[in-house]
Amino acid sequence: MKPTSQFRRPLHATLATTAALGAALLFAACASTPPEPTLAMHAAEQAIAVADTSRVADTSSPELAEARTKLDSARVALSHRQMVEADQLAKESRADAELASARFAQAKARAVNDEIEHSTQTLAQEMQRNAGAR
Repeated sequence: MKPTSQFRRPLHATLATTAALGAALLFAACASTPPEPTLAMHAAEQAIAVADTSRVADTSSPELAEARTKLDSARVALSHRQMVEADQLAKESRADAELASARFAQAKARAVNDEIEHSTQTLAQEMQRNAGAR
């Protein structure tokens, strides 16, 4: 009987040590600061730059204004070492800038479509006039 009890003590001690080590690692992982959201910040800056070069800013886009505001907030959060918040704001900024670009492109496409439609109607009217003159 004694040999069995001798083997149990080290097993219990090993399990307790393993559990304590696992808990310590878990707490250390939770307490560590996430990395800087460099990629998200760069992507947001790039999306705003693309919107600027496509002249979205000329249309007083509320989405582009919101993207700039969120990027500024992300920079503030980054300076306060609030990495998760900075990452989230940078991602939202990028989404807003891309939305602004997409809405601007849609408006441009709609204007071109309207112009083509108007030209087609004018051409049809001219063809009817010319057919009636014969």
